[in-house]
Amino acid sequence: MKSLRIRLTFPPGPATEPGIYENVKQFNVVPNIRRASIQEHTGWLVLDLAGEQDQLDAALAYMTGLGVDVSDPDGDVIAG
Repeated sequence: MKSLRIRLTFPPGPATEPGIYENVKQFNVVPNIRRASIQEHTGWLVLDLAGEQDQLDAALAYMTGLGVDVSDPDGDVIAG
C-alpha cells in the first residue's frame, strides 16, 4: 500500500459535495485528514491518502473531475 500527502482546494460547488466519502466508497482508499479549513462554500484540506497506486490515481482524477485543485501541501503540516 502506498501513501501520499495532498492538498485539496475546493472552489464554490465542490466544497459541498461528499468527495472524500466518495473516494473511500468508490476507490477503496484510506484518508487521514491532517489539516482543514472549510467555510460555507469553499475550503481546503491536507490529507494523507493510502491505497494501491491505481486506486490513488483514480481517486485524484475523481477529485480533479469535480473541479477540486489537487496540489502538494508543502509546508502545510508539521511532520508526524
